[in-house]
Order: sequence, then structure tokens, then C-alpha cells
Amino acid sequence: MKTDAQNPLPSLDVWEDDVLTRYPEPFEKAKEDYRNYDEPGRDTVREFYRLNHTYQTYDFVREKENDYLKFDKKEMPIWEAFNFLNTLVDDSDPDTDLDQWQHLLQTSEAIRADGHPDWFVLVGLMHDMGKVLCLFGEPQWAVVGDTFPVGCAHSDKIVYPEYFAANPDTHDERYNTKYGVYEPNCGLDNVHMSWGHDEYVYQMTKHGMPEEGQYMLRYHSFYSQHREEAYDHLMDDRDREMFAWVKKFNPYDLYSKVPTPPDWKKLRPYYEDLVAKYLPGALKF
Repeated sequence: MKTDAQNPLPSLDVWEDDVLTRYPEPFEKAKEDYRNYDEPGRDTVREFYRLNHTYQTYDFVREKENDYLKFDKKEMPIWEAFNFLNTLVDDSDPDTDLDQWQHLLQTSEAIRADGHPDWFVLVGLMHDMGKVLCLFGEPQWAVVGDTFPVGCAHSDKIVYPEYFAANPDTHDERYNTKYGVYEPNCGLDNVHMSWGHDEYVYQMTKHGMPEEGQYMLRYHSFYSQHREEAYDHLMDDRDREMFAWVKKFNPYDLYSKVPTPPDWKKLRPYYEDLVAKYLPGALKF
């Protein structure tokens, strides 16, 4: 299978058994079959992470932050952005062949069915909106995949850690120690994460989201912390409190991936009202 730099890899999580049991039909898949990086179902996965781990450096991230977080490139209604996402099917995702829009609907509908607050439902709908970075020609490895702090040593709990050997920061004394450019327990707000759709959608929508939702969006791909708590030494007490919400979101991102698409015609009025409530008007990109 040919790697397509413009075709993003959606986020993948493994969490809470009870959520998996809610989706037994028509798609039965064992929990251990998710996030299988030893034998990924698609042959682009390893190549994706080789590129991601090689080129996501501290300087690269700061450059992208300075470029994209000005939000001066484009302005469009949210629904137009969703239409773009509807053209993306991820060759590197072993769990689904549905386009991004249908994945977002499945995620948000699973959250809604469990009776969570409407802003939580909106997080499910918006969590991959940052993949519109593809509109600006960003390569796959700079849009999606697991995120991790840059500017300090790479944890061996990150998927495919061997690929960091080719990352220049691995050999730079400024960045290859436990704390690197940071102070102990400085708080994640002071930490620069590898560049991608998580940070972008957080910055794009934070004016309309409660803090719990902001954390979900910003760190939903930070798997080495979700599962292994590999970066506790950088987190402060507020981060630890808010990460409970991130972990509540994670199972919906993974376990709602079933091959039956949602009925958008029936769902549209609800979601149009929901978006208008929290994020009225156009989004700036």
C-alpha cells in the first residue's frame, strides 16, 4: 500500500472495557485488536511513525505554532470544514474504513447516548477538526498520530520509540534530558507538544469550550501519558485533575468505530443547534 502524505491517520485509543461492550453488533472486535502496532493492519503505520518521530523536533513545532496559530489563512463555516473532512479516508487506520466525518458522528453519538453534557458531545464532533491542516499541504506526519512533548527526552513508552534515533533532538544536549527546556511539574500549558491536529483544534475552538473540553481536544492523542503516565514529571495538579476528562473521552474515540454509518439526515437538526450554541459563526484557520 502506498503511503499518502495528504491522507491523515485518526487518533486511536484503548480504554475502559465497559464502553466496548456497548458496541457488540454488528462489529465484534476484541479489545486487544485495537492499537496493534506489533502487527498493524495497514502497512503505512510504521512508515508514518518513522517520519513522525524523525521530523517532529522542538524547532519544527515552534515554527508551526508561529505559522498556524495566527489563524490568518482562511475563514469558513464549520459545516464547510466538515465537508472537507468528509473527503478523507485514512489509509493508516487499522480500525475503520469510514471517512472522517462519519467517525466524528459515531464518536459524538456514542457520547450522547451515554447521557454526557452537550459540550462533551460537541468535543466528539470536533475532536478531529484540526485535520483541516491537510488543506494547507501539511504532510501526514505533521497532522495526526500520537502526540508527545518536544524539547525533552522522548519516553520509551511512545509507540515505536526506536525511530527517535533519527531525530536531531535525541542528540542535542538542550533537549535530550528528562526535563530538557522545562522545569519539574511546570504544567502542560508550558510544554510544547509535537505538532498536529490536537493543538490546532484546541486553539481554534477554546473560546467556545469549557476547560474540561479543552483538555480533551488538546491531549486526546497524548497516549504515552494516558496509558503509561510517562510524563507525570511535567504535569501539575491541575493537569492531573483535568486528565480524568481526557480519559473519559478516549474510549469513545476508539470503540465507537463500527462500520455502520450514522444517519446524518436525522441527526442534522440536533448538531446544527449544538454547534450554533457553542461555536457560532465561521471558524478561522
